[in-house]
Amino acid sequence: MGILNKLKVAPHAKPIKDPEKVNKMYRHWRYRTMYSMIIGYAVYYFVRKNFSMAMPAFLQDLGYTKTDLGIILTLFSIVYGVGKFANGMLADRANSRFMMAFGLLASAILNVLFGLSSGLIAFGIIWILNAWFQSYGMPSSVRLLTHWYSPTELGLKWGLQSTAHQIGGAIIMVLAGFLVGNYGWRYAFYVPAFIAVITAFFLLNRLRDTPQSIGLPPIEEHRGEAHIQDPYEDQAKSFKEILFGHVLTNRLVWIVALANIFVYVVRIGIMDWAPTFLVEARGSSLAGAGLKTAAFELAGIGGTIGAGWLSDVLFKGRRGPLATICMGFLAITLAGLWLLPAHPMMDAGLLIIAGFLVYAPQLLVPVAAADFASKKAASTATGMTGMFGYIGSALAGVGTGLIVDNYGWGGGFFFFVACAVVGMMLFALTWNRRAPQLEKYHNSKK
Repeated sequence: MGILNKLKVAPHAKPIKDPEKVNKMYRHWRYRTMYSMIIGYAVYYFVRKNFSMAMPAFLQDLGYTKTDLGIILTLFSIVYGVGKFANGMLADRANSRFMMAFGLLASAILNVLFGLSSGLIAFGIIWILNAWFQSYGMPSSVRLLTHWYSPTELGLKWGLQSTAHQIGGAIIMVLAGFLVGNYGWRYAFYVPAFIAVITAFFLLNRLRDTPQSIGLPPIEEHRGEAHIQDPYEDQAKSFKEILFGHVLTNRLVWIVALANIFVYVVRIGIMDWAPTFLVEARGSSLAGAGLKTAAFELAGIGGTIGAGWLSDVLFKGRRGPLATICMGFLAITLAGLWLLPAHPMMDAGLLIIAGFLVYAPQLLVPVAAADFASKKAASTATGMTGMFGYIGSALAGVGTGLIVDNYGWGGGFFFFVACAVVGMMLFALTWNRRAPQLEKYHNSKK
């Protein structure tokens, strides 16, 4: 019961009346919340992506087949995708501070158990459970983002938080590689688990659920945007009201969720298949292919931050135009990667451009979903788009493999280009739409 009580939405504290103190506290807590979210979500990747780096070693050590571990990875993706939606509904009615820390602590414990195990069934059960607790990370971050940052700045702030994907993924690849090479594959689970335990307590210390939980006014009121604040923000809503009142009956949420399928087909398709394509079709060395694919991933940092800022400032909170434009140019870039003559620098350049372009709409999908569903249902809506994204991830793996086997790399790139075009058309349906609060804000400026 104690844990369940902690997971409940934090109650409001006595309001602070001194304007100077409010301004000082808000500056402090917004910086604190942002860096804590980035560190916390990056460490979620430590106890998730370590599996991929340790896999070759425990394949050799324990004698399991690639199919055995492939099944575990597939089940992980399914449970993680469903968990993002289910735990998104939970996060809209939970204390994000405790939810984010609890999910990370549970993942750490499961990583230790994985490192102590050797049986295939045990591996499967533990890693599937890990998928569930991993899905606590993003929904709790969404609640923090939508309560500590205003709709008028949400794109940029979300983009900054999303750099945790690349930071965590890059660090664990290096750390796990070092641990496996020097101490054995089990330490690739033990050491990240230890870091995750420390980080979970760090999150408990650093985070607070909402501004009101420490006596501050709502963020819109603090920024002089009280006229766009939801007047019913403080009224608790049931799961049914959130799900059917804001998400499942919201046409715009469905559009961006469907678009996310095609974003993920291209993003995961390139991540998983680019090294093989570069070696087989472009004559690259494996090391060179790895560097080019890493450049694709790192370019995503610029794509996420840039897309967030541009959607806030240039497009004034409309996420659809920029997502549409990026998917259109992404289709052209992918066509160039297939049709232009092979050249190491050109291939690297095109992959960097593709990374910048694909990570922009990947950021804009959850931001748009949060905009369209309102602050009260933001985690549920973004959880739904995340679940659809993992449908795209599954299609990228199986679909690309089947198409390339039967139609060659030309067929594979036709698949990617077609998905980018379909995604572009779906995003175009939201071209002139933005959050109701942002409509009020920009109409008041006219």
